[in-house]
Amino acid sequence: MRINEDTLLEGQKVVLVPYNADHVPRYHQWMSSPDLQKLTASEPLTLEQEYDMQKSWKEDNDSELPPYTCTCFMLVSCCHSRTCSLLDMFLCSFVFDFSPIECTFIVLDKQKWGDPSIPEEGCMVGDVNIFLTDPSDPTLAELEIMIAVPCYRGKGLGKEVTRMMMCYGISMLGIQKFEVKIGLDNKTSIAMFKKFHFKELTVSEVFQEVTLGVTVNENVRKVLFGNMDFMLQREYGKARDSRQAANQPFSVSCE
Repeated sequence: MRINEDTLLEGQKVVLVPYNADHVPRYHQWMSSPDLQKLTASEPLTLEQEYDMQKSWKEDNDSELPPYTCTCFMLVSCCHSRTCSLLDMFLCSFVFDFSPIECTFIVLDKQKWGDPSIPEEGCMVGDVNIFLTDPSDPTLAELEIMIAVPCYRGKGLGKEVTRMMMCYGISMLGIQKFEVKIGLDNKTSIAMFKKFHFKELTVSEVFQEVTLGVTVNENVRKVLFGNMDFMLQREYGKARDSRQAANQPFSVSCE
């Protein structure tokens, strides 16, 4: 999504940056994990396919919604993150008038990112996405968060990323309603989203997942925007160049 291609969001524990080509090898390594494939309902991609996917995300036009065809089965729920998870039932084809618009950020460890000697890809711990999936309702978005590095889970990063991304979606994309799909056995994530006033919408026994949703009202705004000091927005290009310059060795000439 081009709207966030030069956006950096800085929180207390994490920094969110646009997904670029330098991040692809690390991301590909994560998604080679069977556990993460199961968690995200994804199929393994080659490194070349991963680069193509990153390029398509970066060049996604915010205003143009080209038609696409999704071949799927009856009672199927398509996972927008990478590939469709299909149910082995009656096959049919649907032609949609749009393709989901995706806004993707890579989640960085802020402490590591503060050390310019560590490459940015060495600071990566996960990613977060907002999907605009309904052409008739541009105020509705699906939120997806992944903390890919196990040692970073359970430390409050997911909560901070959720708050940051919801604030960004409301203020920059005009989102008024959020939905999330979570595995039924992921009690921790379900409890976290309920702290943000998400309510249960549907439960799928077939896919073993629950859909939670929230409409942004005054109470939700107070939870999210109560203290805006928690997040800074900066130009990613300038921040990256400054970080790289700080890591350059100084040359001293003696005359």
